[in-house]
Amino acid sequence: MANDDLRPLLERIADALDRIAPAPAPAFDIDCADAFVWHTEPDALEPVHQVNRIDLDLLCGIEQQRDTLLANTQRFAAGLSANNALLWGARGTGKSSLVKALHAEINATGEDKLALVEIHREDIPSLPRLLALLRAASRRCLLFCDDLSFEAEDTSFKSLKAMLEGGIEGRPRNILFYATSNRRHLMRRDMIENERSSAISPSEAVEEKVSLSDRFGLWLGFHPVRQDTYFEIIDGYVERFGLEIEADQLRAEALEWSMTRGARSGRVAWQYVQDLAGRLGKNIEPGG
Repeated sequence: MANDDLRPLLERIADALDRIAPAPAPAFDIDCADAFVWHTEPDALEPVHQVNRIDLDLLCGIEQQRDTLLANTQRFAAGLSANNALLWGARGTGKSSLVKALHAEINATGEDKLALVEIHREDIPSLPRLLALLRAASRRCLLFCDDLSFEAEDTSFKSLKAMLEGGIEGRPRNILFYATSNRRHLMRRDMIENERSSAISPSEAVEEKVSLSDRFGLWLGFHPVRQDTYFEIIDGYVERFGLEIEADQLRAEALEWSMTRGARSGRVAWQYVQDLAGRLGKNIEPGG
């Protein structure tokens, strides 16, 4: 067949391939927002223009953790050395709220604006692709994973280990990683015990699993709040949002609310205040 006869066929094949090829990734502008969420399939950073968070001064009972993490984050924003941080402990004690509140505080009061980038736990295997994208960005980025943990036979933690410390490229200088978890070693205690009991070399098997948490330079523990701190948190919300209720009634309702939930925490306090605000005809949601 002559070349001239082949040309129309080849052009039709090329056109068909162009139609079924995935669309090119949109250009990424790191300055279009202060917060982003990482999505895969396809890879993309979605801007978040209104972050769900509360003000830093409303986080009570975690002053030591707040001051430590704030100082670490301020150093990073200023271009100085800083540690990756693992915030671990009881649920609802303000771990993720603290990260988001610190980001807002630093961007509101300092000249060095940080981009907050959230990666979901199930997307950790895509971490190298995200780092490649952020590495080329001109902005310093606070990479955040909420409720990070790993189950048995889950090997995706190796991607995270290489990024935190030990990989040939290491962590990009413009990226700091903060994670929250209910588990200090990012896995259930029974998983660690099973590794110890069934392995030929128990110590080596356990080291492989727990060495991930060791690669966070900063560990901050969060614990259930005392009753007086629980009331202090609620008082702060009530004053901030102008909720009018008698003090005795407030204490009685807040105590009953915590008893029905079986816990006292910042999350339980916020849920009670949301209920109270609704009953008083007020909207305290962001943008409300």
